[in-house]
Amino acid sequence: MSLDSVRAFFAEHAPDITVTVKEASTATVVEAAAALGVTPAEIAKTLSIQAGEDVVLIVTRGDARLDNKKAKATFGSKVKMLGLDVVEEITGHPVGGVCPFGLARPLRVCCDVSLKAFDLVYPAAGAVNAAVCLSPDRMAALTGADWVDVCKDPEGD
Repeated sequence: MSLDSVRAFFAEHAPDITVTVKEASTATVVEAAAALGVTPAEIAKTLSIQAGEDVVLIVTRGDARLDNKKAKATFGSKVKMLGLDVVEEITGHPVGGVCPFGLARPLRVCCDVSLKAFDLVYPAAGAVNAAVCLSPDRMAALTGADWVDVCKDPEGD
């Protein structure tokens, strides 16, 4: 169902974007990079966090790590990762396939500025073996995402 909701999202909002389904797993950054033939940094991973009362999806480059101080300053409260047991219920996507497209319910989406290092990025597409390819700006526009700076510098952390 999750893969179907992502396909439906793109059919409606961006029919020029193709959902790629691989034989190999794309559930982790390393697996996705290997399956798609790109660097781990080019994978756009989606973090599911709780910020106060709000659930927020943060899309970052694959090799980035969340900076708790920056996240607290951005979201106005301490943030924590959602438990694996609730991610699929809230997003509609299984862990390893979580993405900002075709969500089960509306959620705030934020794209970290770390993504701007790339012309194209590769987020998951609702399944542990599916992905799409698009520019970071297009992803932000399609999902109504806010641009934020909440990750540690991958070059110098």
